[in-house]
Formats: sequence, structure tokens, C-alpha cells
Amino acid sequence: MTPRVLVLYTGGTIGMVSSNGAYVPGPDFGARLARHLGGRRSELPQFDVVELDQLIDSANLTPENWTTMARVLVENWDHYSGFVVLHGTDTMAFTASALSYMLKGCDKPVILTGSQIPLERSRTDAMDNVITSLALAALQEISEVCLYFRGNLLRGNRARKLKISELDAFDSPNAPRLGRGGIDLGLRHDLLLPPGKPDFQIPTFNPRSVAALTLYPGIPAALVEAALALPGLRGLVIHTYGAGNAPDADTSLVQVLAQGIKRGIAVLNVSQCLQGRVAQKAYASGAALDRIGVIPGADLTPEAAFAKLHFLLATGHSADSLRKALQQPLSGDSNQITAGGNG
Repeated sequence: MTPRVLVLYTGGTIGMVSSNGAYVPGPDFGARLARHLGGRRSELPQFDVVELDQLIDSANLTPENWTTMARVLVENWDHYSGFVVLHGTDTMAFTASALSYMLKGCDKPVILTGSQIPLERSRTDAMDNVITSLALAALQEISEVCLYFRGNLLRGNRARKLKISELDAFDSPNAPRLGRGGIDLGLRHDLLLPPGKPDFQIPTFNPRSVAALTLYPGIPAALVEAALALPGLRGLVIHTYGAGNAPDADTSLVQVLAQGIKRGIAVLNVSQCLQGRVAQKAYASGAALDRIGVIPGADLTPEAAFAKLHFLLATGHSADSLRKALQQPLSGDSNQITAGGNG
């Protein structure tokens, strides 16, 4: 069967056009892409392009947009061999993580990509990213949500945007790359997830249900208390120091966290470091969080932690089931905690 790929254009830099001196997402991306490809289209897998009715500057992304994107993919799942999602770079890692959870049991490639320079600019990096993503989306060997950018194929829920201006903006600093796009497409078959049995869940997200808070030296307990008092809040991701440490000498801050947890708010602990994993019992300042019921986030990226907490809450998890699910690897997002290990 000849591979056929669906390209979902959601907005982002790749399709932006100049308007009143600023870049905004532009429509008719399919026609513009066809013009730039010219005769090269015959060398690529067959593909169709659809675009969201409301294009998104990715800085304006909300969890509701994840539902919209996933529905387009699922509605077309049986008609295509694979999928390419064109997305803005600022929040691409959040969407890649969310889609990896919603498309549980994925049995086809879903490749997110975009560009740092718009398609219409002479030095655009869009063509390389799109052409290689189309080739990857036609491969039966890939059965998961990935992110491809500037030669690197990454697991979607392990990817992060690390650079503002450079063209190799994405990497997965806490997990190995799944492949490289050079003269040939080199895949790490030993790392790719095996094909699953589709068990898709596309919930309705409440954007107010999850918040994130980065700890910093001298952070007042009142700020943490205010975050925990947000209307509708059910989960808080805290970005802590090192191995999952917080200022335990500030007993009022620890007490505020404890009170929030007693009210039923799940508090998930991820590290501000790019590499390593949360070991919440390793230091006294982390053990204080463990005693009050903060959930260790292992080696989840901040983006994956945010999306995973949203997804699990939106699919009915709470209390013990939520705590357990957050600590179990899902769609390859983290490494299994070994028996007796910290965290």
C-alpha cells in the first residue's frame, strides 16, 4: 500500500506572514507549501494538508487546542499511514506530550515539526523540517508521537525547546534521540516504542485545573498559597531545585503546600535541571516534601509533567489513582522507578 500522510497545519512561525510589521499565522499553507516544493513533491510520500479553522500563534496555546488537534488526527486515523503536525515552536513540546497521552496505543507515526524562520523567508528552515517529517511519517517502523527538528528525531514527551534563535532549537537532554536525519534516515530501532493497540482518549480539558510554579531563592509562602487558591485548581507542578529540593527551612511554605494537598490538590515535583531525576528522599529539603505527600516526578520534563497532570485529571483520575498514574511511565515519558529507589 502506498503511504499517504496527513499534514495538519495549526499555525506557528512556519506559516506566518507579515501583517502591519509583525508576523501572524497565515492561511492557505497547503498551496504555499506546494509552490515551494515544486517538482520535489513527486519524490515525497503522497500527502494532504488540512488546517485548523482558527490558526494558533503557539504562545496563545491552551489545553482546549490539544483536544481540537487530537480530534482531527483521530477522525482521519484510518485513512492515512502517518501524520505530520505543523506547530509553533514555543509550546510544541507541550502539545507533543499531550498528544502522546491522548493517542495511547499509537500504531502510526505522528511527527510534530515547525520552523524558526517562516516558509516565505529566503533562509527558511521549514523545507528541511517538513520534507524529512513527511518521510518519517511514512515509515511503518515508527508508532509513536515524535518531534523532528533540524536533523533530530525525538520522543515527543521527552523533547524540549532549548534555544531561542538557533535552528537546532529542540533536543531531549534527559533521553536519547530516536534518530537522525542525515544523508539517510537513521532510526534507533532499539528505542522506538512498539506498535500499540489504539486506546485513544480525547478528554475535555479545563485550563484552570493545572498550574505551574517555579521555586526561587526567597519565594514567599504567600505566593505558593495564592497559586494553590486559584479557582478550579486541582493540580500544581512545582519546579524545584536539583534532585527535587525545596526551602524546607521556610516552615510556612511547607505548611501551605501541605494544606493544599490535604484539600485534594495534587502537587507534582519536577526538577529545574535539564538532566537527572527527582530523588525526593535524597536530601532533607526534599524529604520534607515527601512527608507531606508531594508526588515525585522522576525524570518527566516540565512540559510532559504539565500535560500528563492535565490529561490524568481530565480522564477521571484523582487521589490514589492519580498519584499512582503520575509515577508510572506513560507512552515512554519517563524511566521506571526501581524498587527501593528514591522518589
